[in-house]
Amino acid sequence: MTKFLKSIQQIIFISIQIILFSGTIYAQEVLKFTFNGTVSEHRLNLKDMNPVLPSDWTGYSHLVMEMRTSSPQRFSIWLYRTNGTPVRVRFQPFGQNVWFKASLPLKYFEGRDKSGFDLASAGNRRTNSFWFSIEGPFGDIKSIESIGFEMVYPLNQPTIEIRSLHLANKDEGSEFLEKLPLLDEFKQWANADWPGKIKSKDQLDRELADEEKTWTSSEDFNYCEFSGYKNTKSKATGFFHIELVDRKWWFVDPHGHLFLSTGSNGAGAGFGDRTGQSADRITPRLKAWGMTTGGIGMPYTVMIRWPETQGPNFLGLPDVYSEEFANSIDHAANAQCSPIKDDPLVLGYFVGNEPAFDGRESEVVDMILAGPATATQNKLKEFLAQGDNQKLRKEFIISAFEKYLDLACTAIKKYDQNHLTLGIRFGGSISDELLRTARIFDVCSVNVYEYEPMWQVERAYRYTGRPVLIGEFHIGVPANGLGAGLVQAKDQTERGIAYRYYVEQAASLGCFLGAYWFQWRDEPVLGRRDGENYNIGFVDINDRPYKELVEAAKMTNERLYGVHSGKIAPFNQMPKASDAGTPSSPWKF
Repeated sequence: MTKFLKSIQQIIFISIQIILFSGTIYAQEVLKFTFNGTVSEHRLNLKDMNPVLPSDWTGYSHLVMEMRTSSPQRFSIWLYRTNGTPVRVRFQPFGQNVWFKASLPLKYFEGRDKSGFDLASAGNRRTNSFWFSIEGPFGDIKSIESIGFEMVYPLNQPTIEIRSLHLANKDEGSEFLEKLPLLDEFKQWANADWPGKIKSKDQLDRELADEEKTWTSSEDFNYCEFSGYKNTKSKATGFFHIELVDRKWWFVDPHGHLFLSTGSNGAGAGFGDRTGQSADRITPRLKAWGMTTGGIGMPYTVMIRWPETQGPNFLGLPDVYSEEFANSIDHAANAQCSPIKDDPLVLGYFVGNEPAFDGRESEVVDMILAGPATATQNKLKEFLAQGDNQKLRKEFIISAFEKYLDLACTAIKKYDQNHLTLGIRFGGSISDELLRTARIFDVCSVNVYEYEPMWQVERAYRYTGRPVLIGEFHIGVPANGLGAGLVQAKDQTERGIAYRYYVEQAASLGCFLGAYWFQWRDEPVLGRRDGENYNIGFVDINDRPYKELVEAAKMTNERLYGVHSGKIAPFNQMPKASDAGTPSSPWKF
């Protein structure tokens, strides 16, 4: 299928009239277009709409639209230029079926800013009515000829309506314009209905009570007290370690049983906060669903909190060469590792998450040079005295990052020699140079948001020689006022299929040690701190499990030992991303 559907005739005009006023487009009535197929785009040619509309947008700060979407599905806004390739921002509305104003900063078509310390904080920005991702491609906005609205795998023929669009030289605000309040008493999106939506407290209480009856322990998983496979035997050390057995890597639990780590970020110890009555449900659910990691009294991981926010920090790289920073790393490791060094339930330590500087090393060099006087700045100036080019800049940043990892791992092992270092959970398209730094860890961890993770897992093992733990993955559905997340399934049934395919295919690899779903609970309808509002939970915002996903996880966990040991074939049905069918592979939504 052609990626860009350029025909203006595909756009439905409803008695539309365009008026030009000081470089501004206003639609007196509504422009509406519908998305179908695999990749669907509607492109508005500005010159055809009005020949005197300015093509040079550099004098403006915002593209301002009043719009309404029928679906919470994400879409891209492309600006097509006469002097180069198009530029893009990825746009995610909050909710659906409500008119809202969107003031979109034009600077993010030109490039990223320099804030943030991981991929999410560096790439996501929120407003009161929508949020967006800064992903590029980037370029100047001097010669705009048309605007494109594009959806990948549109579901249920979603529509976008626009009743005004103009350029502004200030932020005019991004607010919902009608149907307030937006959320009901159960924090659900108020302006849509769907099967299973909570309508009363009695309904919610009844559903949660019925679900509790399913918490009986199951023998189907053949786990011991540490969630290792009790019919296996290897070396027992009293703590978790890793071993290569018959060309397959495994965790080995404290009693010597082979172990694979499965769980969900946000579910119990090592995975995030647990609040309210839902905390009491996490552990029995994890056990009933065959998860091995995260609940109370279960094996758990620890994310070390380093003093990164103290002093200068450039896209996740702190002042690594300063004595003060080294001392603070040592102090943090002592405070967090010493109290649990003898705990047999600790699987190991993560030292960070998704550094944001990969591919932006030259920018980081400029930030360090322009920043306050630091030990790292002095080291950088000495290094660049031999010359200043892109290759040397990247070399310095990678070397500084290796210094950071060495400080972290040395400090952890100083205060706890019993437990594993599990890596830094790399995310995105990791460069070869950055990936190789994971050789310092006992385990390489990568966050892989794809329909199938095999090539990334195999690549991580090939470049590091370390067995691989998938630190994050998910598959979501654009439904219930929530966005789909980074990987989309057609519906909840297909989401369960996607879970089975992803985990079992990964588990068939000899280097696989486990995988963690991100995340336990759906994100808020109106977004978390950076705006993300994804339908990606094992449970919804009212703590009700998604039954299709739960059943899929149970089936996979029953099979996981056999799949990883090579005794049974992995589940091999690709999920459907939409009515258009299964995604091409590998494919990131």
